[in-house]
Amino acid sequence: MFWKFDLHTTSHIDQLLDREDVTLRELMEEDDVLQECKAQNRRLLLFLSQDHCMQELVRLITTEPPADLEERSRFKFPNIACELLTSDVSIINDKLGADDSLLEVLYHFLEQDPPLNPLLASFFSKTIGNLIARKTEQVITFLKKKEGFIGLVLKHIDASAMMDLLLRLISCVEPAPLRQEVLHWLNEEKLVQRLTELIHTGKDEERQSNASQTLCDIIRLSRDQANQMQENMEADPLLAVLESQESVAGLLKNMFEGERSEASIVNGTQVLLTLLETRRSGLEGLMDLYSQGYERSYTVSSSILNAIEPHIKDFQQLLLDPPKKSAILTTVGVLEQPLGNARLHVARLVAALLQTNALSICQELCNLSTMDLLLDLFFKYSWNNFLHFQVELCVAAILNHPSSEERPNPGLQNHDGNPTSIHNALVAHLFQKCQLVQRILDAWEENDKIQGEGGTRRGNMGHLTRIANMVVQNLEKGPVQSQITDLIKELPEDCRGRWESFVDETLRETNRRNTVELVSTHNMHSSSEDDDMESPFPNDLSLQQVGHHTSMETKMTPHTTVTCNNKYTFIPSNLLVEKESTLHQC
Repeated sequence: MFWKFDLHTTSHIDQLLDREDVTLRELMEEDDVLQECKAQNRRLLLFLSQDHCMQELVRLITTEPPADLEERSRFKFPNIACELLTSDVSIINDKLGADDSLLEVLYHFLEQDPPLNPLLASFFSKTIGNLIARKTEQVITFLKKKEGFIGLVLKHIDASAMMDLLLRLISCVEPAPLRQEVLHWLNEEKLVQRLTELIHTGKDEERQSNASQTLCDIIRLSRDQANQMQENMEADPLLAVLESQESVAGLLKNMFEGERSEASIVNGTQVLLTLLETRRSGLEGLMDLYSQGYERSYTVSSSILNAIEPHIKDFQQLLLDPPKKSAILTTVGVLEQPLGNARLHVARLVAALLQTNALSICQELCNLSTMDLLLDLFFKYSWNNFLHFQVELCVAAILNHPSSEERPNPGLQNHDGNPTSIHNALVAHLFQKCQLVQRILDAWEENDKIQGEGGTRRGNMGHLTRIANMVVQNLEKGPVQSQITDLIKELPEDCRGRWESFVDETLRETNRRNTVELVSTHNMHSSSEDDDMESPFPNDLSLQQVGHHTSMETKMTPHTTVTCNNKYTFIPSNLLVEKESTLHQC
């Protein structure tokens, strides 16, 4: 028995288009209008590309709907209009890109007083961004004729859609010569300097945050594109300005000028941290690190470090006297004086500076006893794992110092001493002035006492275990092995005895408990075709290390586990790039 079906379906839009009096609104009411548009329905496209329809579509995405409309349907037509204009159909792109009157209506949206409606701003940015990618020459020519274009975009930088628009101008222009022309135009408009000026105590926090994020994105985009660039290609002028000593000095001046606010410190420091990145952030950078065998993707410019060095004392003062914050209630009680985002970002900056191995920077940090102060905060804020992670990175950078042949910034040296003596002084400072060994022992004994009385294990004990293991590993093998051995021998006899007992008994037992026993798998079979895939990570990242990372009873960063093909791969936390979190306030 056979059933007869008519599989050919006719869109209701075609029936509407048969009417001579059909309106744009009627077509936009149809659920399948976007589908028909992207399917190149010729009759629909001819209708939409008429002058009056294009004018109406552009008007919808640039004019705020009446406030008396129902909220959930208020932006229905502007949203559909935006989707139609950005449906990547050539006839619509050609009409929109070639008609200056339509571009003028779009441009007029920027001439409104702030704040812009964020939804309309996103529609505007998406439409212009699509034109930049598809009708590049026409749109760039139009925008370059508008003298105040960059100023208007920056006036509305509190809308995140304006950040997207700037980044599309930088990254979506092809071919390369035209892109270089756009970069020179943006540089002539002093885009970098104007964004830097927005990171200032007197500016609105949202504007500061978006300006900072834009600068960070420009740095990363420009560096990635520079890596892919042919040797004979001209350098990126925006990146050259951002990495110049003058630009970095101007940013630091804005951060510390007048009354210091947490917003300007945090947003400015984020730009500095991006400038100091030696590889791409996130998982991509982590994969690069493994595939390249710890080679650096970028070299930190000495001009950046030269600009930062005079202000290290200002960052040190922030650790001592941060912007005032009110008490906050946490899960472990009331915190009268929170660590704050500003001090956390200073800790991140110190860790990044130490990893550059710049001699004059190391000497200045040593002279200011910055590590001593960070260790004070490490033990004072025993539940702030974001801080603990940064302090651990600082200790690792000092103990895992590369030899002089491997140093990435040989030109940035202090004339008061040779590279080896300066770094040896930093290692000695860590063990003598900062009393790292004594602090580890005292904190461990105090935690044992608290737990013995029925209290809760301190939140920094996981990171303290890792730091202690780091010291032991460098005692056995490492670039400063002999120096650490001598420093341990110089400890008071009772302290040295406590340390040896701690390493042989307490730390060994802790590591044993933190070790995951491997389950025999020789009789286990799986039909998964991924079973034979080789791991992209070194073999020494065994499950035993996984157990150590996962049983520390400490909140690790979100990227501790990477999922690939339904398999879980654990990454050493000292290679993770930390994400922002409101927990920083604790």
